[in-house]
Amino acid sequence: MSITALENVIPDHRPHIAVIGAGIGGLSAALRLAHTGARVSVFERHAGPGGKMRTLPSIAGPVDAGPTVLTMKPVFDQLFADVDARLEDHVSLRREPLLARHFWKDGTTLDLMVDTAASTGNVGAAFGPRAAAEFTRFCERAKALFENFDAPMMQTSAPSLASLTRTVLQKPALIRAMAPHQTLAKMLRAQFSEPKLAQLFARYATYVGGIPDEAPAILGLIWEAERRGVWHVEGGMHRLAAAIEALAHRQGAEFHYRAHVIRIEISQGRPCAVHTEAGRVAVDAVLFNGDPRALSQGMLGEALEDAVAQTAVEPRSLSAQVQAFAARVGPDIPLAAHNVFFADDPAKEYTPLSLGKLQTDPTLYICAQDRFGGARPIGPERFEIILNAPPLSGTHAATDSLDANDRPQSSQESDQCQILIFKRLAAFGLHFSPAPDLTSLTGPHNFDALFPASSGSLYGRSPAGMIAAFARPTARTKMPGLYLVGGGTHPGAGVPMATLSARHAAEAMREDLCLTSTSPLAAMPGGTSTA
Repeated sequence: MSITALENVIPDHRPHIAVIGAGIGGLSAALRLAHTGARVSVFERHAGPGGKMRTLPSIAGPVDAGPTVLTMKPVFDQLFADVDARLEDHVSLRREPLLARHFWKDGTTLDLMVDTAASTGNVGAAFGPRAAAEFTRFCERAKALFENFDAPMMQTSAPSLASLTRTVLQKPALIRAMAPHQTLAKMLRAQFSEPKLAQLFARYATYVGGIPDEAPAILGLIWEAERRGVWHVEGGMHRLAAAIEALAHRQGAEFHYRAHVIRIEISQGRPCAVHTEAGRVAVDAVLFNGDPRALSQGMLGEALEDAVAQTAVEPRSLSAQVQAFAARVGPDIPLAAHNVFFADDPAKEYTPLSLGKLQTDPTLYICAQDRFGGARPIGPERFEIILNAPPLSGTHAATDSLDANDRPQSSQESDQCQILIFKRLAAFGLHFSPAPDLTSLTGPHNFDALFPASSGSLYGRSPAGMIAAFARPTARTKMPGLYLVGGGTHPGAGVPMATLSARHAAEAMREDLCLTSTSPLAAMPGGTSTA
């Protein structure tokens, strides 16, 4: 007997939750909600799970074209533990001792390690004892910020200025560490006498889509999050998405791919159904794992335009030009798995981005994905290169296209990016053979097509300004029964943050919908369903 027929015989009175989007936030929330015993249906417009955790094909195999490593591992340990599972039983992880290798065109290189003492020694060897002492003080500062703001900011579902103020009043020394009236770039220029170190850590603002001269100094805590460990997921980051999907499915969640939700139906002031091209599905609540700006733009119905405040989604964070390909590379440059090639002039590096223009003297990130664990591959190897880029201007309308290539940037813009990236790397002595073509490049227009209403922004709302952390939308919207999850939602962008947002969303829905069971139904549907 089919599941549908069985339901006709035995009515299912469990709350039916629609999760729109199978990014890491939607997947993690679906897993948690299914574990409570709720009936969970996930609708994803693309062919598989992962969202921004995407891959592209190459002659050397799938290339990660989004996040490449796992940080803040305890977040994922907790996710799996909360559903009576172990992370290590579902994905293979390897901790990387080398966090990143940094290059400047004058020949200076610097390796930052998980071992702080080793990093300090490397800083001293490259820049002298004064720089090593300044680096030690910066590490202490970042650690204090991370440890004191983790609970009142990231771990809470609805951060408030009042709770943050209480934390600071209990430990007044934090005020100096926060540098509340300084940008990250300004704080770092005061912290380090060596400009290269200030340039290195200023770049961390871009990890959450910010510009160093606009982002708050408190973002220096990102260094502590990274210093606590970086893990390589064997087989690529998409394996993590697949593992969470499989576990959620075993808990009873149903997944529908190539199922684009075109409208959320509202009745008596709350969601009552979702509409796809295949038809109408009645639900009791909706969890939206897309860019919250799509709601304010009316892309899922005019009734939802006020569910999220405009100030919660504007201004937009940075986008990127991402090159994902396979090629041979010359042996003269000692690439690690993670590499950063810095701009010549840090004072002017980000100025074009703040004006909405392409950089002319950029810093480039390269992930050599076959070099994890210190491996030295022979033959073509897989690379991801990231160049920061501005989001699209407000005049560019979003599209419902499923294919990023349906909205390609102009060939002139693509050529300009290609030339900029590889000319810049050639100046360091780095050459690729064969040179990748334009099909391996994903830019802001493409990201806007992949993630509607995002304007190509990869991190949601911009982190610029001291109160940006309080401006992001939280799990509960203004409309009862409609919830948010993902990188555009508190606590922010990045795989760990989106996973934390899933915990916040699941807790809110469990409370509001009175989900009390901690065990799913015994009868599980077989196979992954598709629309």
